[in-house]
Amino acid sequence: MVSTNAAFTAAELEAETERLFKAFLQVDCTPGKSWDYEACRNFAPLTLEINRLKKEKDAVILTHSYVEPEIVYGVGDYKGDSYYLSLMARDAKAKMIVFAGVVFMAETAKILSPDATVVVPDRGSGCSLADSLSGDQLRKLKAAYPGAAVVCYINSTADVKAESDVCVTSGNVYDIIAKLPQERILFVPDRLMGENIRTELKRRGVAKEIITSDGTCIVHDVFDAPAVADARARFPGLKVVAHPECTPEVAAVADFVGSTGAMMKYVKTSEAPYYLMLTECGLVGRLQVETPGKHFIGGCRLCPYMKLNSLEKVRDALLAPRPDQIVTLDDDIRHRAARCIDRMFELAPKD
Repeated sequence: MVSTNAAFTAAELEAETERLFKAFLQVDCTPGKSWDYEACRNFAPLTLEINRLKKEKDAVILTHSYVEPEIVYGVGDYKGDSYYLSLMARDAKAKMIVFAGVVFMAETAKILSPDATVVVPDRGSGCSLADSLSGDQLRKLKAAYPGAAVVCYINSTADVKAESDVCVTSGNVYDIIAKLPQERILFVPDRLMGENIRTELKRRGVAKEIITSDGTCIVHDVFDAPAVADARARFPGLKVVAHPECTPEVAAVADFVGSTGAMMKYVKTSEAPYYLMLTECGLVGRLQVETPGKHFIGGCRLCPYMKLNSLEKVRDALLAPRPDQIVTLDDDIRHRAARCIDRMFELAPKD
């Protein structure tokens, strides 16, 4: 950890503590962590220092909904899911982008903002989905299925995006695949999401053959239908909200299946006595803050990669990033990956 001599007045520290405490008052979903007043007092020197450093460095901090609340609400400039943050990265005018999420997201930011210095707080923040498939492995799959349109989920590495025709998110995948002229689709890297795509397109009357690779998300692939049935029995009126990275069996028994952003919108605009969120616990933390009065029962899972992010690491990456924290990409890979992502922006529904 980099040592600094940042000094703030007692009044500044107290005001920052109050700001954090007000934001964190509803958060209680992360086991073993506390956001009480004393915790906020401990966070305050770091959040003040980070927010000061952002101005000095001309930096923005992009925070995924799955990282800890002290990052999201303490220092984040933009918070949301992969698609929203990719838009913010594309439109960023800052000299530096700190991506508090996982490495593939920071790669996407570098693809879209090549002139910015993009840094990650922890280079070990990988992703079971993104890391399940390399560019070399995708090239072999393409050779096995010549003529198929290659559609990659945004949860993929830069070299996979470079080998793909179009990138998609869980929110726009159905509309984009429906627009593609090819009947055969090679969807990578999420097998479970591919199965859910196959089911949903059939329901919509869209005739496509979906071929998948074999990756899964270690957060979403653990939920099961019997646990959902048990929760419904214990909590009458419960609404079950799931991500399309869950198994088809879970998706079939959920009340709503959608992207991180869509799940937030569903909870904010619906009424139910209880919600079961079959996703990462960080999203539940955000909902607790942003929808006071809603009741969430247990069921979420922690992503160990997202939880590698911390205020200390964010501060260090801003102050003096190590070489391993700086995201660099081969120019050829970056240009080809950019075409894949640009195609997504072209084909995605305009809200």
